[in-house]
Amino acid sequence: MRCSILLLLAYLVSSSIPVDAFLLRIRNFKNHVRFIPVCALDSPATTSSAESIDFPPPLSQVDRLKRAAHFWSTALPIVASYYGLLSNLKLQELLGNPLADDQVKELWNARHTEGAAKLASTVAELQGFYVKTAQIISSRQDLFPSQYTDALAGFTDNLDPMSGALARAVVVSELLNADESFEDVFVEFDDIPLGAASVAQVHRAVLSEKYGGKEVAVKIQRPSIESKLLGDVANLKAITKTFRDSPSLPLDYYTVFCELEKQLADEFDFVAEAVAMDRIYNALIRWPDGSPRDVPLVIPRPVPGLISRRILVMDYLRGVPLSRARDEMQKKGIDPDGPEAKLFGRKLLSALTKVFGYNILETGFFHADPHPGNIFVLEDGQIGLIDFGQVKQISGRNRETLCKLMIALDERQGDNRLEDLTRIGSLATELGVQLNEGAQEEAPAAVGMWLFDGTVEKLPGGYDKGELSPNSPVKELKSFPQDLVLVGRSSILIKGLSSRLGIPWSLAKEWAPTARAVLQSNTPVKVADREGGRVRFTDVWSMFKKWCKGRSTSFVRRLPGPIRTRIATAVVRRLERKSREKLLHSP
Repeated sequence: MRCSILLLLAYLVSSSIPVDAFLLRIRNFKNHVRFIPVCALDSPATTSSAESIDFPPPLSQVDRLKRAAHFWSTALPIVASYYGLLSNLKLQELLGNPLADDQVKELWNARHTEGAAKLASTVAELQGFYVKTAQIISSRQDLFPSQYTDALAGFTDNLDPMSGALARAVVVSELLNADESFEDVFVEFDDIPLGAASVAQVHRAVLSEKYGGKEVAVKIQRPSIESKLLGDVANLKAITKTFRDSPSLPLDYYTVFCELEKQLADEFDFVAEAVAMDRIYNALIRWPDGSPRDVPLVIPRPVPGLISRRILVMDYLRGVPLSRARDEMQKKGIDPDGPEAKLFGRKLLSALTKVFGYNILETGFFHADPHPGNIFVLEDGQIGLIDFGQVKQISGRNRETLCKLMIALDERQGDNRLEDLTRIGSLATELGVQLNEGAQEEAPAAVGMWLFDGTVEKLPGGYDKGELSPNSPVKELKSFPQDLVLVGRSSILIKGLSSRLGIPWSLAKEWAPTARAVLQSNTPVKVADREGGRVRFTDVWSMFKKWCKGRSTSFVRRLPGPIRTRIATAVVRRLERKSREKLLHSP
């Protein structure tokens, strides 16, 4: 059985991309990378080394087929084992020997543990794009069993790193001039990376005085990773294209992987990433009319002159990724389930909601790879957002329709009022959502509520909130517009975080004020037109508020733990009371 499955998979994968097109992709990739041995540089304590570093070669087509077969030979038996357990339980019921609830729970937990261990082992061995899949699963605590989210949590920022010698060699090959030595640029360079992800890893370093002498983070692309990840996506596209009409899949994953493939192709160009980082930062620091805006999170800035296609030197953010925040809290004596953690959770949701709302609705250009490894908790309590390799620009028409949808969801008078459902459903259809034949009339509105309003208790049409439920509105989706695939990824991340934190959260209600401002602003003033060199009162007031906020935060952080806990408890209670009042007065 397994052999026949592997042969089928091999045929599907090999037939999905012609050999000549694959070879052309490899040739184009080689033109961008110098695959030559580079002398490894020792740590700063030593001065010379004769060791030669060989760069890993691109994957061959045979390697791609092996990777696909390996992954699916693990994934398919895991899925089959669940069907087997479910059939066995039903059989016991038919025979009149049903198991007790605690026995059934124990069997399911054992199956989850076994499946999670196998999947984590396979992803760790293959890495590549399968790590992206693991990152999505690990961030969906509201959807997947804890055994899976826990087993895959380490793939957000803790992959098997390349050696320090190879990392330095890539820097020398890609960034340095012929007459420069490594020490001419970096006076310090930590060989152990801060984090290692699927595409690149990041090292802490200190620049020489020639380049400013400041502490920086150096992002280094893994050699030959481009062919590996794009090959993995091609494999997944081939499989999902075959099963795209299958009723067992919750949505058209072929469309999803097509969009991810387009975004992934841009992730290998760090020059484009630096441009995107600056573009998003500049859009966030000012309102559309040019007045200053308080950005609720920190975005690192690239260092001019130290950027290449595979190397990016940027500001260093001192902190830990969100995936390790819980452990860090425990080290500092903070209860991860206590009031201080809850207060931070609200701050996190608010910051992510505001930033993605501003970017998606105001300009349509936004960070398209949000996961707990790209969200940082800084030492001063602020939140950082890193890794702008995947960004997305949605069309102006879809951006306008999204604004109208947020307003319609916010202004609805009830979750089942026909007039509201018609308005919401019409806007969802205008965005390009297509439903299966026979879907209920309430299905488009149910999809919109499911995606953008986590406070809805009962979806219209009797649909379930659970994404994997047979009665989920997602099951009614025939296709999802590619322009909005990554918007959905951002909303689902925030939705998953709010579920794990136990905080009811409606993106639609939070985004509605921004949506109204965007639709009302017919002729926004350009930033350049407002920067005449004059000091305006709004600028001064904004700076004063930031100063006061920073001083108060610093003061609270220096207080004894019990006092901080009391303050956090009082603030959380006030925020929860305001949330209840808001929900009570909402339709």
